[in-house]
Amino acid sequence: MAFTRRRILAGAAAATTIAAPAVAQQSGELRWRLASSFPKSLPILFNAAENLARRVDQLTKGRFKIQVFAAGEIVGGLQVLDAVGAGTIECGHSATFYYTGKDKALAFDTGLPFGLNSRQHIAWMMQGGGLELLRPLFARFGVVQFPLGNTGCQMGGWFRKEINSVADLSGLKMRIPGIGGEILSRMGVVPQTIAAGDIYSALERGTIDAVEWVGPADDDRLGFQKVARYYYSPGWWDCGPQISLYINDKAWAALPDEFKAAIETASAESTMLMLAQYDTQNMAALRRLVGAGVQLRSFPRDVMEAAFKAADAYYREEAARNAEFRRIYEPWTRFRDEIQQWFRIAELNYDVFAHTQKR
Repeated sequence: MAFTRRRILAGAAAATTIAAPAVAQQSGELRWRLASSFPKSLPILFNAAENLARRVDQLTKGRFKIQVFAAGEIVGGLQVLDAVGAGTIECGHSATFYYTGKDKALAFDTGLPFGLNSRQHIAWMMQGGGLELLRPLFARFGVVQFPLGNTGCQMGGWFRKEINSVADLSGLKMRIPGIGGEILSRMGVVPQTIAAGDIYSALERGTIDAVEWVGPADDDRLGFQKVARYYYSPGWWDCGPQISLYINDKAWAALPDEFKAAIETASAESTMLMLAQYDTQNMAALRRLVGAGVQLRSFPRDVMEAAFKAADAYYREEAARNAEFRRIYEPWTRFRDEIQQWFRIAELNYDVFAHTQKR
């Protein structure tokens, strides 16, 4: 590798960026910057990082402060992982499926299509070995990651036309990132990866024909109902997706144990708070959308079955050619099968009965 003047200056700049908070620490206060992939106009997503910063400040009695920047203020919404790994910023908040172009195994951090629901994913991360399996993968990118939010099962997105069969997906240009997009491409969809702040304009201009985001609480704010009439469920590609905190590995290693504990505590609290916020706000937002003329639909059975088969084939193929994907996929599959068996015994039995009763 040639060490050009540009490389030397870039390296010095990165070193200065990470070293700067240490100077503040000498005066009794540590300051970090956090880049979010989300705009301030999506408060549930954006405020998860703000809640982290607030709790870290409280837990450290004001000695560790994290300043949160919205998407585009320091780096673009899809460049957060790279910026943290390079040391441009100390930490970031993003959805890891944005970065599966680097390695498909990164998708396990957010969650796989037809995978775990939110409770199951949190269980896998915190008690089922998920973090331990993913940390070596993130280390390749100079990052230590933590759960920092979960949206619960998402909606299936906004469409300009009805989807009555798999045939209706052919040639459809849809904003959907990660492995979900790759699976839909096998069914004729042309997937697009677009950051949150640019989605509405792409849909309005006709650059895309459909878009998935999160669910009613966010989608209502983004105004998709103004340009697409049909709102589908479920979002089988995002059945319990995690949003993650990325910390530069050198910055993490330099933290005192007390500050590390504050981050671990605050990130766990903020994860559950995000999930609770979506669960309490989605239904009211959905009523507003339907009241404004939105047509609520469920994906046809043949679409769901075709997607399930395509997902299963994709995972088997990726595991066969990608050792890192296989390293995580095999224990993840065992965990999935075990926990879903338990959920069928208690949770599913209760839900099927309770949700079909008249009150």
